[in-house]
Amino acid sequence: PGLQAGTAWLQRDLLLLPALLAMLLLCASAASGFPPDCSRLHRGSPSGVYVIQPARSPPRVVWCDMDTEGKGWTVVQRNSHDTELNWKQSWTTYKYGFGNVHSDYWLGTEYLHLLTQQGTYKVRFVVRDKANATHFAEYDIFRVESEASGYPLRLGRHSGDGDDYLTLYHPKKGGIHDNMKFSTVDKDQDQYSGNCAKSYGGWWYNRCQNVLLNAKNYIVWPGFCDNGDCAPVNPALPRPCSLPGPRTPHSSAIHGGRNQLQ
Repeated sequence: PGLQAGTAWLQRDLLLLPALLAMLLLCASAASGFPPDCSRLHRGSPSGVYVIQPARSPPRVVWCDMDTEGKGWTVVQRNSHDTELNWKQSWTTYKYGFGNVHSDYWLGTEYLHLLTQQGTYKVRFVVRDKANATHFAEYDIFRVESEASGYPLRLGRHSGDGDDYLTLYHPKKGGIHDNMKFSTVDKDQDQYSGNCAKSYGGWWYNRCQNVLLNAKNYIVWPGFCDNGDCAPVNPALPRPCSLPGPRTPHSSAIHGGRNQLQ
């Protein structure tokens, strides 16, 4: 009776264990009431690490920015100028995310897709130049389409304290990024004869880029840091265009520890 080492029963039970754990996680997440994004947190919540769960997604650990104007921004990417992360990752690695939410990370293109399918989202990109001045660009529509279509980027109208380098063409630059498919070292979907991602990292390249936030020690935003010396604050912050009603009064915060993306 019971589990016995070396028996067929034990081997069977070990095979069933991953499925059982997955079922338990699914049941737990269904009952958790995790917010679909950071905009549903209580406005008095501090910036920090929280658990969100977009529709049709497993729970995800993210950094929620509750200090930037408007509050409730979900940080989906952070890349310090002196990052230890290698941004030249595979399609699958970019799909599911990598890094550490306490420092530098990429949420995952699949989760960006699921997050922005929940409604109409906008996005704010925030960077800091070498003089320590903070700059931003905001787009009133932000959407990442499905993997089947190549995770193309959709952006709306621009506002901010600089020129629009994501949706407008600029001569002698790398072409617009809006409507471009995502490219990685092992999946080239850009408009260039070579593979831009092999030189820098995964991104929505054209020929190759005007703006680049996913590269090691090379972060470019024309007009702010043309030489790749930007220091992002929270460079990619999506949020619903129209905020919902009452936010979740008891947020799912995680304080302390080092939460690796799974």
